[in-house]
Amino acid sequence: MKESLRTGVSFGLTSAVITTLGLMVGLHSGTHSKMVVLSGIFTIAIADAFSDALGIHISKEFEDAHTVK
Repeated sequence: MKESLRTGVSFGLTSAVITTLGLMVGLHSGTHSKMVVLSGIFTIAIADAFSDALGIHISKEFEDAHTVK
């Protein structure tokens, strides 16, 4: 597996698990509604995926721009 792919997958999984668990606990303790928790998980899954992808993309662009070739 490529190093960049392994980094992206491990970063994304770690971030997703921590974010989703925090969201689930917070929404459940605040609302006690399964529908609200499921809707929150769906929303955070999309938002977190885009956020991680953008963060890794910007990091890679910055690294490429500042690497002496």
